[in-house]
Amino acid sequence: MHEELIAQAQAWLTEDPDPDTRAELAGLIDARDHAELAARFSGTLQFGTAGLRGELGAGPMRMNRTVVIRAAAGLAAYLKKQGVPHGDDTAGLVVIGYDARYKSRDFALDTAAVMTGAGLRAAILPRPLPTPVLAFAIRHLGAVAGVEVTASHNPPRDNGYKVYLGDGSQIVPPADADIAAEIAAVPSLTTVRRPTEGWDTLDDSVLDAYLARTDAVLAEGSPRTARTVYTAMHGVGKDVLLAAFARAGFPEPVLVAEQAEPDPDFPTVAFPNPEEPGAMDLAFAKARETAPDLIIANDPDADRCAVAVQDGSDWRMLRGDEVGALLAAHLVRRGARGTFAESIVSSSLLGRIAEKAGLRHVETLTGFKWIARAEGLRYGYEEALGYCVDPDGVRDKDGITAALLVTELASQLKEEGRTLLDLLDDLAVEHGLHATDQLSVRVEDLSLIAAAMNRLRERPPTELAGLPVTRTDDLTQGTDTLPPTDGLRYTLEGARVIVRPSGTEPKLKCYLEVVVPVASHAGLPAARAQATEVLESIKRDLSTAAGI
Repeated sequence: MHEELIAQAQAWLTEDPDPDTRAELAGLIDARDHAELAARFSGTLQFGTAGLRGELGAGPMRMNRTVVIRAAAGLAAYLKKQGVPHGDDTAGLVVIGYDARYKSRDFALDTAAVMTGAGLRAAILPRPLPTPVLAFAIRHLGAVAGVEVTASHNPPRDNGYKVYLGDGSQIVPPADADIAAEIAAVPSLTTVRRPTEGWDTLDDSVLDAYLARTDAVLAEGSPRTARTVYTAMHGVGKDVLLAAFARAGFPEPVLVAEQAEPDPDFPTVAFPNPEEPGAMDLAFAKARETAPDLIIANDPDADRCAVAVQDGSDWRMLRGDEVGALLAAHLVRRGARGTFAESIVSSSLLGRIAEKAGLRHVETLTGFKWIARAEGLRYGYEEALGYCVDPDGVRDKDGITAALLVTELASQLKEEGRTLLDLLDDLAVEHGLHATDQLSVRVEDLSLIAAAMNRLRERPPTELAGLPVTRTDDLTQGTDTLPPTDGLRYTLEGARVIVRPSGTEPKLKCYLEVVVPVASHAGLPAARAQATEVLESIKRDLSTAAGI
């Protein structure tokens, strides 16, 4: 068994084009570190609707140049089988973006080389830029596909490979399985042509076009007075967000200097995700010094947008569902028409807002690959801080344009002597208090997630927090409106719970919502206390039922 493992590693070593991972793997072979080799060679990173994402390192279970070259070759083969022109002046264009993580530029260059070698045209964005710029560039340039090299808000050790098709949306089934099959069919790297030149490196004209497009997000003549503190979370958002805010005429954001510049080590945060405990501490400290109207945070690839506000004597993060409702209410007030879409794990408040405004409302599976495909989309969001406010420009979540829109809303409310919290109170009185929370469990052993899901399927809870479970939906079978997915949905009297494995991280995620009717603003404190108590009780009971 051990000799077979060593042979596998040596065979991989002969193909590996990267001196860093070659040295790493050679060291493991020389040390005969069978446990670590087994972890690297126990299978292959699976290509799915999230593309690829994993820890950097040598071997088929890690993110590295060998894995990326194979993925690019599979994507190129898929595009050619779809009838994309290749090998002549009409060849289809694949545009490639990348963030500032370790190896991101290398992976982008490898992808460009593979596409060029396959007879397609390739163009790389000029430097590390936000993911929304890549999503915009696909449609703007008429590309047949796009690749973004990013691990978004994952830990520093990770990187990833996200694939878009020509409509500017991320891939969904069956494209993911078809591309995965083409990747698996690559016999060896020696069969993949990788010229050393022949692709284009784009100039700033695409970024300029994106920035010009951001102007359309705001209402002409709207107030632009709200002052912000901004953190890029060690990612690539700062320069683009500052340029967008300057164009719009907002006050220049005060930067969280320690997190302003790209740094693949993410030294000030355990996880570079605004939702994680402690990630916003430096932003809160800067806000206490400067007393802005709100805090804006992007995740490292700037496709997500977090918002924090002063609540009493201190600052707190708004939940993604709160920001989602605020932006929806703002767009309704501005007269927006079209479909309002959200993921099934997001708050049902969006449906109430849309219904009252006479707008179509759609629920999709989690992820913007689904939300972006809603027919007639005008606005889409998911609770994980993702907002699509300009679907004609960026058919994906966009943390830059979302930041502009929420700052416009804060400015408008400021002119009225009100705040974002005041508007949230109004929405609660109008539609009922929709309180959401999440039970999220990070694991080292992925089998624990499967075991928890199996336990819930075999012994489903009949009540949570004393509330009867009136309906259980096993989403693996799909529904009339949703494709199959690994998830469970529990409907309770005045509450809802959805349980699913994360698609991008080793986490089991449980999404909770409680709806409490509120007769007036005076009843809000009692309603919030009631909702908090029920949510905490659901968490305890659900944790017990799942064995986590």
